[in-house]
Amino acid sequence: MASMNTTLKVSAIMLGVKDVERAKKFYVEGLGCAIDQDFPGFVKCDLGEGSSQLALYAWDEVAADAGVPAEGSGFRGASYHFLTGSREEVDEVMRAAEAAGGTVVKEAAAADWGGYFGCFSDPDGHLWKVATAT
Repeated sequence: MASMNTTLKVSAIMLGVKDVERAKKFYVEGLGCAIDQDFPGFVKCDLGEGSSQLALYAWDEVAADAGVPAEGSGFRGASYHFLTGSREEVDEVMRAAEAAGGTVVKEAAAADWGGYFGCFSDPDGHLWKVATAT
């Protein structure tokens, strides 16, 4: 087996969404992501220096691209994590997500491991964990 000459990295995270305009409003207006590309049925956001980009693409189209059925519900085996520098920033992001139409699925609280975190889902059910080590 040949070895790879590159290291695996995440260049973009693409989320299949039921309504691209609703998802764009949630991530751009609600959470402050900057639009990099905006086309009918597809939006790519810049999440800041050192971060992957976030692509929002019509759910059925993402499934068709991968050749899998579009039906899917419940936990999808993945969550996205935003590591912050303070408990106040965790709380701020959680409030912004809820105000933008997200659902708080776990209120922010002190963790057994010494940090502080909470979880929300976007309007399509994608899970986000917002945490700080302090």
